[in-house]
Amino acid sequence: MQEPRIRPGLLSLWGNDAVASIIVDKGKIGWLLVAVQIAVFVVLALLPWRSATIASVALATPFLIGGGLLGLWSFQRLGSALTPTPVPIHGAGLRTTGPYAWVRHPIYSAVLLITLGFLIAAGSLWSWLWGVAIVVFFWLKSRWEDSLLAEEYGTEWQSWAKSTGALIPRRRRAAQ
Repeated sequence: MQEPRIRPGLLSLWGNDAVASIIVDKGKIGWLLVAVQIAVFVVLALLPWRSATIASVALATPFLIGGGLLGLWSFQRLGSALTPTPVPIHGAGLRTTGPYAWVRHPIYSAVLLITLGFLIAAGSLWSWLWGVAIVVFFWLKSRWEDSLLAEEYGTEWQSWAKSTGALIPRRRRAAQ
C-alpha cells in the first residue's frame, strides 16, 4: 500500500494552504479528479443547447476531427503509461515524442478541442460559460499532474517542460 504524502501546493492553487497541509493520498486525489471530470461533462450535457446549423457544424467539424485524432495519437504514444487518473505510473518513462513533443497534456488538449467543437456546433450562452469552467478545470488538473511528473522525473521533466506548453503548444524559437 502506498504511503500517503503531504502535497503542499496542491490545494494552494485554490488559495487554501491550511487544507493543503492535510495528508492526502495522490491516488485518491487522482480518482477524485476523474469523478469531477465526469461530473463536469454531465453538467455540460444537461445545460440548454441551441439547434446546430449547417454552418455551425461545418465550423465545428475540424475541431471535432482534430481533437479526436489528437486524442487517438496521444493514447497510442502513451502506450503502457496510459492510466485513467493523472497519477503517473512509476517507472513507465516520460513520454516526450509525438504529440508530447508539442504539449505536455495532449489528451486534455484533445478533450478541449472536442468540447470546443460541440460548443461551436450548438453551444448556448450557458454551455459556453460552462466551457470556460472546463478550461479552468483542465488547467488546474494539468498543473497538479505536472507537479507529479516533476516529482517522478526531475530534471528530465523540467527540461521538457521548458520547451513544451501544458495545453497549447509553445511558439518554437528559430535555430540560431
